[in-house]
Amino acid sequence: MILQRYFDWWHRTPDPWKLASDSYEQDKYRSTLKHVPARPYRRIVEVGCAEGVFTRTLAAAYPDAEITGMDVSGRALARARERVPEEGGRVRFVQADILTHPAEPHFDLAFCSETLYYLGRHERLQRASEQLGALLAPGGVLVAVHPWPEADRLHGYLDAHHGLKRIGEEVYKASPRPFAVTVYGASSV
Repeated sequence: MILQRYFDWWHRTPDPWKLASDSYEQDKYRSTLKHVPARPYRRIVEVGCAEGVFTRTLAAAYPDAEITGMDVSGRALARARERVPEEGGRVRFVQADILTHPAEPHFDLAFCSETLYYLGRHERLQRASEQLGALLAPGGVLVAVHPWPEADRLHGYLDAHHGLKRIGEEVYKASPRPFAVTVYGASSV
């Protein structure tokens, strides 16, 4: 409930972080997609989708996939629905807190970008890692993107998750705000 109030407050004005217009954010989106293993994806989730800027990018990049944007802020999701038409159910938005939302393991691909550091400390980050892993179908892929060097600590919780295996990571240190893109695979069983 605290996170919902916090993010609803931030979203009192449209696009508070300039995700749609900041060249750094656009470059980060392109870099993120570059690291997704090339294969078909039927179901994709973006955890912490905010106002749907990256969700729109995902809908264009994966035109045959069902895409779910998940965020705790109702205000952000209202704008996301305006930005990305739900296209007869192909794109949908769900108001949920990753820490408490019942995770169903049916996504082939999940994204978690610039979200984990808002969740708190040790136990909450462990819970978030469990929940992110639980969203993935067997063999699914998780892409985590967070500022560097903080990503090292945050992604360490994903590294410790028994059902996830790190596939690769690239750190963009030359960026105006360094960030890491880390890719995980869910166990096949």
